Amino acid sequence: MRVAFCCTDTKAQPWLEGLRAALPGSVVEDWSPGASCADYAVVWAPPQPFFDEQTTLKGIFNIGAGVDALVKSRLPAGAAVVRLDDAGMSVQMAEYVCHAVIRHFRQFDGYEADVAGGKWSYRKPLDRADFSIGVMGLGVLGERVALALKQFEFPVLGWSGSAKAIKGVQCFSGDDRFQLFLASVRILVCLLPLTPETENIMCRANLTQLMPDAYVINVARGAHLVDDDLLALIDSGRLAGATLDVFRQEPLPAAHPFWSHPKITVTPHTSARTLRAESIAQIAAKIMSMHNGAPLSSIAGVVDAKKGY
Repeated sequence: MRVAFCCTDTKAQPWLEGLRAALPGSVVEDWSPGASCADYAVVWAPPQPFFDEQTTLKGIFNIGAGVDALVKSRLPAGAAVVRLDDAGMSVQMAEYVCHAVIRHFRQFDGYEADVAGGKWSYRKPLDRADFSIGVMGLGVLGERVALALKQFEFPVLGWSGSAKAIKGVQCFSGDDRFQLFLASVRILVCLLPLTPETENIMCRANLTQLMPDAYVINVARGAHLVDDDLLALIDSGRLAGATLDVFRQEPLPAAHPFWSHPKITVTPHTSARTLRAESIAQIAAKIMSMHNGAPLSSIAGVVDAKKGY
C-alpha cells in the first residue's frame, strides 16, 4: 500500500513519521511532481497537479473538517473524500465558542476597556434567559458546541439543512424554518459547511432577522459572512458586535476594518486546530478500513459529493 502526503503550509516530517508508524509495511512519502502513483492520499490544500498525477487514488483524507476547497478540485474518478470528524477539534471548538459567548454575556469586553483606562466599574448582571444562542450547523462540531452551551443554562437552538435531534436543544431544519430560527436568536454561532447554498448566509437580509442587539460568532468559513453588511449593522446599532475567527482572505489584510473595530474581536483561525497525533490515528484507521474492503457507509467522515460535505 502506498500513501502520498501533500499538505501545504505543514511540516511534513512529523506527519510522515506518524503515518509510517501507524501503517507498518506501507510506503508513505511526501509528494513531489513525478512521484509514483499512490493508493491513498493525506492532504491539505493540495495543488491541482497533485490530483492530475495521482490518478489511481481510492481515498483522499483531509487533515481538517472543512473540505470546501478540496471538493472544488478536479479529483480522480472514483476517489472517496474523507474529512476528519473530530480528532480533538470538537472540544477546542466548544471551548472557543463558550469563551466568546461568556465574554459577551458577562460584558468582559467592557470591563477590559475600563481597566485599560484605569476605571473601576460595575455593570448590571444580564438575564441569561434573554440570551438565546442559535448554532447554525449541527454536525460533530456543532452538536458538541450546542451541548457545551447548555451547561451554562442558556436557551440553545440549532439549525441544520436536515433534521437533527439533540437533547435539550430546540432544533430547526430546512429553508422553511430558517427565518423562524433566526428570529428566536440573540447570539448567532456559525458552524456550517461552506457550500454554494451557505455562502453569504450571514448577510444583511438574514442578520436583520435576529433579535435586537444580537451578537455574531463565526468559526466556520469567512465566505459565510458578508463583511460590509456586518460592519454596517454594528455601526447602526442593530447588532451588538461579533467574534470572528475566519475570514475571506487569510491572513486578514492589515487594512481591513475588522482589526480596529471596537466591537469586533478577531482571532487568527485558531478556534479548533488539527491535533497531529489524534488525526494520524483516525486517518490511519480509516485507511486500513478502506484497504480491507469496508463499505464506505461504515467509515465516518466520507463526504457526500452532491452536498459538498
